[in-house]
Amino acid sequence: MNFINKTSFLLLMAFSLFVAMPGNLLAQDSLPKKTRIYVFEIFDEIAAPTWRITQKALQEAREMDADIVILHLNTYGGAVDAADSIRTAILNFPKPVWVFVDNNAASAGALISIACDSIYMRKGANIGAATVVNQNAEAMPDKYQSYMRSMMRSTAEAQGRDPMIAQCMVDPDMYVEGISDSGKVLTFTTSEAIENGFCEGQAESIEEVIALNGITDFEIIKLELSTLDRIINFLINPFVSGLLVMLIIGGIYFELQTPGIGFPLAAAVVAALLFFAPHYIEGLTEHWEILVFLAGIVLLVLEIFVIPGFGVAGITGIILIITGLTLAVVANSGLSMPDSDYGPLAKSFAFVSFSMLLALVLSFYISSKLSRVSIFGQSMALQDEFNSSDGYIASEQTYHDLIGKTGIAYTVLRPAGKIVVDDEQYDATAQMGFIDKNEQVKVVGYENMQLIVRKV
Repeated sequence: MNFINKTSFLLLMAFSLFVAMPGNLLAQDSLPKKTRIYVFEIFDEIAAPTWRITQKALQEAREMDADIVILHLNTYGGAVDAADSIRTAILNFPKPVWVFVDNNAASAGALISIACDSIYMRKGANIGAATVVNQNAEAMPDKYQSYMRSMMRSTAEAQGRDPMIAQCMVDPDMYVEGISDSGKVLTFTTSEAIENGFCEGQAESIEEVIALNGITDFEIIKLELSTLDRIINFLINPFVSGLLVMLIIGGIYFELQTPGIGFPLAAAVVAALLFFAPHYIEGLTEHWEILVFLAGIVLLVLEIFVIPGFGVAGITGIILIITGLTLAVVANSGLSMPDSDYGPLAKSFAFVSFSMLLALVLSFYISSKLSRVSIFGQSMALQDEFNSSDGYIASEQTYHDLIGKTGIAYTVLRPAGKIVVDDEQYDATAQMGFIDKNEQVKVVGYENMQLIVRKV
């Protein structure tokens, strides 16, 4: 009996402690949890910065174990490769992703919207018009349209939507009775999208989207971009990246035109840092890609200053410069691309090549208009007119008398430099190509108080 009393006493004490325990497990498990909803916005053109924002948002949502992600979207479209990356990330996200179309989900925006689990649209919004176009808003060749049609179909199929209707948003020749039979690219209004299964409902705000799903107890967490995020997004914008490539090449070109180290080289170095740094931070640029670029610069400088003529070293240097810049902006692993998709690599190569070509054309044009003027101790560009009415008669006659005479290149002419004729030093410009130091030259003319010479 004594044993039974002791046992009963211990059981009673244990039960009392369990009931009195603050926030006991039974009570905690029975309490309803708030629905955690993560919200991020895309209000700009679909490009590298929007892909970066999406990556950051989905990563944060995963880390905080959000129950739902809502994309607040308003865009006229943009780059197909960035849109493809975004739609793939959304399709592979383990939690529901909804999109609230705030007026426009055109072109690449339509592809991204269709990838989401649920689509909600504001009154008066539109979704569709996903034909691939160039910068002049002209339709690209059919091989591009074919790829876009395939992406639209597969994305719609993955989310249980009609793939033929999705294809109609790209191809005006697609026929779906009662929906797309006019020979025009399909674009849905809000009511049309709801009627045809491409929109789950009409809403005027994020909160209304949540209410339509019967969620009353929820917590909204919004993506907050830091100052560094905004700077990186600005620098990886394709337009800004193109300008930086042009500054790199233009700075190198003008530095090679003048002796010493000055402003053009400083501009090129700063542009290179601004080009590589954000891509390095994002994990796109690796150490060896920067070294490839620097090796190209070194070879090009050696070709111009040390090795006579222009041959293997110079060509190799140009190839390495293009290779380093091209690989710096793509998610490559060595020389391989994810899923063996070399489309982004080809696009990056075309982008870098075009930027370099444009930089060289502009540099040649500007340098042809310039004579020498000292700014910050460095020769810069300014076109001057020397007229006889301004008192330059004697000097002009001197330059005229030098035509036909021969001399020696006092410096390398790239194409500008200095020569010596009759023991006098003159500014000169090579009529064609580069002229090495100590080579014999002949004066063939003059312009803006500079002699024009060619190799003898």
